[in-house]
Parts: sequence; structure tokens; C-alpha cells
Amino acid sequence: MTKFSYFLGSEQWQPEDLIKHAEIAKDSGFDMLTISEHFHPWVDDYSASNFTWSTLGALANNIPSLDLGTGVTTPLWRMHPGVVAQAAATIDRLTKSTFHLGVGTGENINEGPLGYTFPKYEERKNRLIESLTIIRRLLNGEKLTYNGEYYKTEKAKLYSPPLKNIPIWLAAGGPKSAQVAAEFADGLMISVKDPKDSYERVIDPAKEKTAELKKKDMSVHTYRWTMFADNDEDAWTALRSWRGLRAPSRLQQLDPEALRIEADSFPKEEIMGKFSKAATIEDLVNIYSPLVDDFDSDIVTIQISSINQEETIKLLGKELLPKLRK
Repeated sequence: MTKFSYFLGSEQWQPEDLIKHAEIAKDSGFDMLTISEHFHPWVDDYSASNFTWSTLGALANNIPSLDLGTGVTTPLWRMHPGVVAQAAATIDRLTKSTFHLGVGTGENINEGPLGYTFPKYEERKNRLIESLTIIRRLLNGEKLTYNGEYYKTEKAKLYSPPLKNIPIWLAAGGPKSAQVAAEFADGLMISVKDPKDSYERVIDPAKEKTAELKKKDMSVHTYRWTMFADNDEDAWTALRSWRGLRAPSRLQQLDPEALRIEADSFPKEEIMGKFSKAATIEDLVNIYSPLVDDFDSDIVTIQISSINQEETIKLLGKELLPKLRK
């Protein structure tokens, strides 16, 4: 049965607001909370940037009945993969539900501001393979001495190990990451913009790799960004914290101010056209039901922004989730 997760946008909301939204999501019938993990946000004018692992600790304490997950963290520079394993194990021990470790190859807004060099994809991919190897072996209880090209450990061990299995999800936007996920992770995380394109670029390559490895098909966690508004003015207001997400230099830029300026150099209609837009519950059903039906998703994350977020969360629980669950 598909689990429905509410997305907590760390780049838009301060941590105290995220906790409040999470409590409303629990009361509204969501099964899970997926939270983004960033050092810098996508713009500098309407933004926030909490330390997500601290917020996850608060969520595990306040709302232990819901699954929790990162969407996603990058265990490559700011935090050694061994530290990410330690953080994941701690959250697992604090929650009564499942903690899902979502990982990805990242963006420079999270690494460049701290002095790290953000390399091309091939190195990021190879770093992630080593990182996932270290994380999984530590979570499995090993005392690990590891000498890789990028990371080393010396008799590293988690002395507060996880009590439950922690599934590792890898965010993939193309065939190379999809194949890495098939080999080294438990599931795929896919940000769906065009369902057909996501199937061809991510799902199909992952299936080919799992068949090659003689593994079962991967679990799938899908999410899709939606502006929920009656008109374009409200839609743009709802989108303002995220408009830099669609700037052409989003992967390499380190300054949210520069991302804002770049995004605002385009017509508003062009930036808004890169996100889904809904004005009614039926619009939302049409946007999210393919993630349930066509992708056979294990988890569907409702990634949404509006001018009244708290009332929107309540509406999602009252009117959208029942329809999607049917």
C-alpha cells in the first residue's frame, strides 16, 4: 500500500514552522514526513535554512508515530558518510516508525559556501558509491576500516546502532544515477516533472540494471512540486521561495542572491511553467494520481506550496488523500 508523505521545505520555512506543519500533517492523516536538507536555500529574499538533523530529532520526539525521511541529504563533503550513518541511526532510535535515508549527489549551494570544490557529476557519482558502501556497512553493525579513493575509516563503529532497518533511497534524475541506485541503494527517489520522461530516464534504466544484477525491482518514492493557488499572483507568491530551483545555474551556483537574480531575469510565466499548478482538489488528483497508479510508488510525497500553508495541509488530508487512497 502506498504511503503518503508531506514535504517539509527547509528552504522556505523556519524550523519552528516545520514542526507546526508536521503536527498538522499528522492530524490530517499523512503517513510520513519528508524533509529537505540544505545549507543554503534557493533564493535569499524569502528563505530559511535550518540544520535538518536537529529538526529531525525534534520531529522524532514530537511525532514518533510517523515515518521520517531526508529528501535528500548529500553525504559527500559537509558530513562524512560515517557521520551521516551515525545521524541516521540516532533518528531511528528516537522514532517509533521507520527512518528513510534519502541521499543524492547534491548542489553547490550546500558545499561551495563552506569552501568545498563541487566537481562534475562523474566524481560525485563515484563519491556517492563509496559513501553508500560505508553507510550501509556501519548501519549493519560492522567495525569498519575502509580505504577508498575519497573516504577512509579506521575501526569506525556505531555504538548507538539502529534498532530497525533503515532503507536507503537514492535521488535519481537520469539513467546513471538510476543504475547506481539499483546496485547500491534500496529504492529510487524521483522528482517527477513529466511522468513519461521520468519513466524513460529513471525507471527503465533501473529495471535494466536490477535485471542484470538479478535483483528484484526497486522500491519507488515519487514527488512532484505543485503551486496551489486560485490565480497567477497567488501562485507566484507561493512559489517565491523556490523560484531559484529552476534557474539554469542551480547545480553550480553557491549564492542564493545570484540564483534569485537569475530566476527573476526570466518572465514569471516561464518559471511558473516549470512547476505544476493546481487550483482545485481535482487538479491535485490529476497531478498526483499518476504517481500512485503509473509508477506504483511505495511512497508519494506531496510537495506543495500555497499562500496559506496550514489550511492547505488540512485540505490535503481531508479531500486529497482519501481520493488518492482509493
